[in-house]
Amino acid sequence: MARLPRLTLPGYPHHVIQRGNNRQSIFLSAADYPVMLGLLEESALKFGVAMHAYVLMANHFHLLATPTSDGGLPQMMQAVGRGYVRYFNDRHGRSGTLWEGRYRSTVLQADRYLMACMAYIDLNPVRAGLVKDARDYPWSSHGHYVGMRTDKLLTPHPLFWQLGNTPFAREAAYAELVRAGITPAQQDALTRSSLGGWALGSDEFVADLQKSTARRVSKAQPGRPFSKPKISL
Repeated sequence: MARLPRLTLPGYPHHVIQRGNNRQSIFLSAADYPVMLGLLEESALKFGVAMHAYVLMANHFHLLATPTSDGGLPQMMQAVGRGYVRYFNDRHGRSGTLWEGRYRSTVLQADRYLMACMAYIDLNPVRAGLVKDARDYPWSSHGHYVGMRTDKLLTPHPLFWQLGNTPFAREAAYAELVRAGITPAQQDALTRSSLGGWALGSDEFVADLQKSTARRVSKAQPGRPFSKPKISL
């Protein structure tokens, strides 16, 4: 069966996962991480993608981003992927592919899953046993949102601004949200939806989303063929 095209819709937050080929490391030295962040910042600006959150792990990375056009996210990821491979191969004396195929992504219902996705991303290094507290990991967006530093790559989502009326209130509220963590069900849903490419949200959200695209946005029930919706032009 042919692979479905990626589900990419402007104006919606997307959770993106890109892994190294065969789970190999994509960051071999401390100098590699800033290069990736620089490429993300440059390409996000160029292709009109608002970056809300990120984490760079040894063999993969996660992004939470909202594109402003149909092609913005794939163009950004292509530019970042190609630019980083050129840098990585030259710096580390290697050749060939670095990525495990194409990146995985899904569209999220913002009011239901966006803040949970931010916490999920921030807690990756904690789950991996690299640090005890998300504040201690330098290669994620967590430090920006809890007031430890300013990250030019990031564009806070409107839902983050609703956490408080002052920067201190927002930072404290977000830090508490991450400390509280997410449920196993949320973690599983966020992982499965991104790897499968299915939209993540309520039944009503998914149904409304389906009206805007001919690409299937949810996994079909066994024995029930998918019918493309009629889209008015």
